[in-house]
Amino acid sequence: MQNFEFPQQTNFYRGKVRDVFTIADKWLVMIASNRISAFDVILPKTIPFKGQVLNQIAAYMLAATQDICPNWLKATPTPNSAIGTKCIPFKVEMVIRGNLTGHAWRTYQEGKRTLCGVTLPEGLKENDYFPTPIITPSTKAEVGHDEDISREDIIARGIVSEADYSVIEKYTYALFEKGKSLAARQGLILVDTKYEFGKIGDEENGYEIYLMDEIHTPDSSRYFYADGYEERQAKGEKQKQLSKEFVREWLIENNFMGKEGQVVPEMSEEWIKTISIRYIELYEKVIGEKFVPQELDDVTTLEKIILSLEEIKTSA
Repeated sequence: MQNFEFPQQTNFYRGKVRDVFTIADKWLVMIASNRISAFDVILPKTIPFKGQVLNQIAAYMLAATQDICPNWLKATPTPNSAIGTKCIPFKVEMVIRGNLTGHAWRTYQEGKRTLCGVTLPEGLKENDYFPTPIITPSTKAEVGHDEDISREDIIARGIVSEADYSVIEKYTYALFEKGKSLAARQGLILVDTKYEFGKIGDEENGYEIYLMDEIHTPDSSRYFYADGYEERQAKGEKQKQLSKEFVREWLIENNFMGKEGQVVPEMSEEWIKTISIRYIELYEKVIGEKFVPQELDDVTTLEKIILSLEEIKTSA
């Protein structure tokens, strides 16, 4: 993907999977690339249609949850792009977990019974439900790994005020419940996910908290198939899941967890195709619609985004 230049562009940031352009310090253009990351490392090969999958699931989920809290999104002019209002981000990710899996399970296996200040019950097996969902926040690192942090430390260190944290905590629980409901309609269990929030406004007129970025996508969430979940748990079998976890598991099996000195294993064309198919499968399962691959050249993409920006500026 080439570096675009937009009228009134005031900043550019290349994230792990997104290219983010700031326009007139008021709007953001996010272009979801086909890059894939794991363990906070960008893998060397791109995944066909991954950007479109992420962008379209996120747009669908933001529309489905706008009754819970306001969100940043204004338009999706192309399959892999989104335009929205620029927020002042809180420097935490609100990770919420319904089941003991992934990072939480790895922590639990080590014998630890506290995660981000939350006490984990004894006697759980991998992928068991928690008695109630738990929030395990992480710091939003500019570079390197995000770090686990407790609610108490977030407030004590002034990362988020207690009043603001109470709001984003409430939103996180409500969004997760809605996400679980949307997943259940499609025969899925939303296992865990993360949300990012920010503020819009100023000191004179006050601020409002907005939901930012993507939600309920395979990069930010983990899904199990509901059918057969109980049977698999009873037998101690792995859960059938739709998420990026299968990529992480493949990396772990090949001795890579993003640690110093480790080398990313070779990604064959067959493996890249498999990852792409899994992302498309998740789209079709989560949304309940057939995925229609779309590829636009850079010139058409740029034109569509500029036109959409002009419409947003006119209506603002």
